[in-house]
Amino acid sequence: MPGTSPSISLNLPVRRYVSEVAKNQAGVRESQALRYRIFAEEMGAHLHTRTEGLDYDEIDDYCNHLLVRETRTGKVVACTRLLTDSQAARLGRFYSEGEFDLSKVLTLPGRFLEIGRTCVDPSHRGSVVLGTLWNGLAEYVHEGNFNYLMGCASISPGTSGFAVDAVYRQIQSHQFGPDSLKVRPLKPVPQWKRCINDESGIPPLLQAYLRLGCWVCGDPYWDEDFNVMDVFILLDLTRLQNRYEKRFMAERAAPAYRSAVAAMS
Repeated sequence: MPGTSPSISLNLPVRRYVSEVAKNQAGVRESQALRYRIFAEEMGAHLHTRTEGLDYDEIDDYCNHLLVRETRTGKVVACTRLLTDSQAARLGRFYSEGEFDLSKVLTLPGRFLEIGRTCVDPSHRGSVVLGTLWNGLAEYVHEGNFNYLMGCASISPGTSGFAVDAVYRQIQSHQFGPDSLKVRPLKPVPQWKRCINDESGIPPLLQAYLRLGCWVCGDPYWDEDFNVMDVFILLDLTRLQNRYEKRFMAERAAPAYRSAVAAMS
């Protein structure tokens, strides 16, 4: 009709997955239930949980919990927990300090964010879900003005034990941190748990950390409860922010753009 503006259809695709920080206790419980299914039921870990059917320890109450939901079902299909330096101060420690001597790392100036208990539902594993999780993480980093990301990444044993040397040979030289930031495992992988054969590759989650630009700093820790070896990873977050800054700006501008278009119709 004369005098009216034509409506504009953007035909924007609906995302299959979205990330969010848990807004309430129900969201936290969903993440803990997913963690229990992955760590206890799938991996056979011995969890010191406060509630049956949940992976719930004393650190959870100090953390924020980053979730990935499938938009069609609303189901939590991936999660990780985030412990800031201020939250760690209230707790009295970072989780990683229970496994490694971090005295060299924690002398770095700036803010630290620790990531841990990361897992993905088996039926949703793939780059799209991890990418959604990392985008949510990067936004959290951007808003919190953190300088360093750190945490533990796990490597399961092969049929005859932990191929420590073989796995470390697969990590490229530039993916190891400098000696000045080397950590010391409080419980190294014992010799009797190690094997010679190259039976263990780099697991997808650690590969994802390495692609983000994380360093592996020092030798692994043997986590008896999970029967895995944990490697300590560290990332200078300016590298992550530089990589994701343009994407964030575009995503943040999109809602305003849609509103402006709607106002014109």
